[in-house]
Amino acid sequence: MKIFDFRFRPNTKAILDGIANSTMFKASCEASGFDKRVAQTLPEIMDDLKKRGVFGCVITGRDCRTTYGFPDNNGSVLEFCQAYPDFFYGFWGIDPHRGMAAVRDVEKVVKEYGMRGIATDPYLAHIPPSEARYYPIYAKCCELNVPVFITTAPPPAVQGALIEYTDPRDVDKVARDFPELTIIMSHGGYPYVQEAIFVCQRNPNVYMDCSEYELAPLATHYVEALTTGVLADKIIFASAHPFVEQADAINTYMNMGLDQAVLEKVMYKNACRILGLDAGDCKSSLQDDITTRLAEVTRNLSEAEKESLRKILEGVSAEILQKVGIGK
Repeated sequence: MKIFDFRFRPNTKAILDGIANSTMFKASCEASGFDKRVAQTLPEIMDDLKKRGVFGCVITGRDCRTTYGFPDNNGSVLEFCQAYPDFFYGFWGIDPHRGMAAVRDVEKVVKEYGMRGIATDPYLAHIPPSEARYYPIYAKCCELNVPVFITTAPPPAVQGALIEYTDPRDVDKVARDFPELTIIMSHGGYPYVQEAIFVCQRNPNVYMDCSEYELAPLATHYVEALTTGVLADKIIFASAHPFVEQADAINTYMNMGLDQAVLEKVMYKNACRILGLDAGDCKSSLQDDITTRLAEVTRNLSEAEKESLRKILEGVSAEILQKVGIGK
């Protein structure tokens, strides 16, 4: 299964330390055992991603300097995207309290840095997403034709973060005021599960991921929305790694009992549509993955074994067979 992860942060030492020691999440991390997360180098992380069948990830930034006095992490987003520009897609974190400076940042990071979207955290800004300070940011995103992440469902033990700042009904207001704006509600609007589902259903420009809450109480409604087809085109896979191990998040979806067509939409097709990745992009990524895996398999095969494998893979393109060393 091909996979696109719409909310992922590489678990480098700098990222893990930054999260664990942040003003916002320090208490939550201490309560959840976050310190047990294992740091890896970026090349090690990339190897693991490819082994899992992941061909792309959105990395979101966070900026809540005004409310928490903690530096934004956008520099790391840019660093990762520059290191693997065809794999990582950056969403720049924006602090709405910075006014027009934030609006100018949106234009700069999209045009100069190649960011693919903007990330907002209303619960950390201590205002709802429909508050006036966000509207110039949304307008600029419409102008630049980039999507907006609106984080919903505040984690526990975050000082000053109220659930009311994550109510999907506020996202509904934004969606109606900005019908050209593509919105992704992150974390499924939890615990407002039914409201989140209906906001996605009634607004063609609203999508959501359910990261961190797929197994929580009431989460069966998310699964029902997928199995009945109501939100088969609207829910996207996101792991929220490293808060949740990506491999565990993938297994959760693989065991939901979704049919293949719906599973493919959730795991990568809906994400490709949001980001404007055409079928050629997805096909190319899949072809690269097949090539890599077949090369590993065929490396130590005898000529007779390669011939047998050729017959099995008659439907695979000659180009791939040539690349992995069994073509004629």
